[in-house]
Amino acid sequence: MFSERTSVGSDVHARSVVACAIDTVTGELICCRLTPQHVDVLGWISCLPSPVAVAYEAGPTRFGLAVALSVAGIHCEVLAPSRLQRPADERVKTDARDALHLAKLLRLGEFTAVQVPSAAEEATRDLVRRARMCAGI
Repeated sequence: MFSERTSVGSDVHARSVVACAIDTVTGELICCRLTPQHVDVLGWISCLPSPVAVAYEAGPTRFGLAVALSVAGIHCEVLAPSRLQRPADERVKTDARDALHLAKLLRLGEFTAVQVPSAAEEATRDLVRRARMCAGI
């Protein structure tokens, strides 16, 4: 059961983060475009009515944001993109629509989360990637 007051969906890219927050008490919807710097994202989230939960899709930006949010005491779910429910009538895909969709899925609990790897697991993955690149695999 979702217990946080505000659910935030974030469409995270290397150059920007589009985030939409839903306040369940007032029904207010707040969307903004942020830099991908964790300090900027944490600053914006700290201005929202708490407690807050955040969700974003797993992707090439990896898990740095999830770790930063967890360290700050903010509940964060990294979602498996291949397992997300998509609206059938969605023809135009935008960052803001994706962020709002993630916030709604988080609020409803309709998602499959991926495990955020520990620092040791992430270091092992990097080592294996480098070894494969050197070996030409």
